[in-house]
Amino acid sequence: MIFRTRFAPSPTGPLHLGHAFSALTAFDMARAAGGTFLLRMDDIDRVRSKPEYETQAKDDLRWLGVQWPEPVMQQSRSEARFRAALDQLNARGLIYPCSCSRTDIEAAVGAPQEGVPTHGPDGRIYPGTCRGRSMAAFTAGDAIRLDLQKAIMAAGSLPEFTETGGRFEGTHRLDADDLLTTVGDIAVARREMAAAYHLCVVVDDHAQDITHVIRGEDLFDATRIHVLLAHLLALPIPLYHHHRLIRDEAGKRLAKRDDARALALYRAQGKSPADIRTMLDLPPA
Repeated sequence: MIFRTRFAPSPTGPLHLGHAFSALTAFDMARAAGGTFLLRMDDIDRVRSKPEYETQAKDDLRWLGVQWPEPVMQQSRSEARFRAALDQLNARGLIYPCSCSRTDIEAAVGAPQEGVPTHGPDGRIYPGTCRGRSMAAFTAGDAIRLDLQKAIMAAGSLPEFTETGGRFEGTHRLDADDLLTTVGDIAVARREMAAAYHLCVVVDDHAQDITHVIRGEDLFDATRIHVLLAHLLALPIPLYHHHRLIRDEAGKRLAKRDDARALALYRAQGKSPADIRTMLDLPPA
């Protein structure tokens, strides 16, 4: 079986221990399977993405012993593929423009009902204010959303995906009621961006022939979105592996702001790649 996976950080800050764990996990799994490990820069956010962070990330990963073929794909150069995917969804009447700001959405939601989810994998579950607008009414500054109800109807029999991560291991079939209740009309393109994360990751994974998506368990809930989009775009659905997260002493997931755990700092302190593997409870290289 072909095994192609990737590590796709956003170059918006220094890599930390959580990034190291994810990259090393994917690299080790690819190597064990005799497969291919790719590096991709998810730099679609042109405001926060910086060339110096991309350079630093590559330097840190090489120091860890991670290797990949060149050139490295940059998401910011995939706009033509994203536009083609949006055109495909639009041709089926599955997307609409949205002019709502975050403030508008919060105001429209009002007081939450007991037992009804308010947030999903895309953040605040969208209340549908602009649903029904035609893409012909799109204006600069609009986001673009997937009409989930129409998407589910267009999908026919909803697809399933296979998860190999220990916590979620097994086969999972998408459920219409679950999607409508806990996901809602996700953004597939945002203001000043060619596409939003969920569409970007599906399109670029296909462009790189990714067969195994290896990432943190915090993204497991978003997998339903990615599988549905892949199905709607007639793309193959990869296998998924969601690994444990690296957390701080308080049990909180590490984020870019956790500079105290930045790999560059550990390097400056004289730590070795073997030390990092030990800290992360990973086997020796």
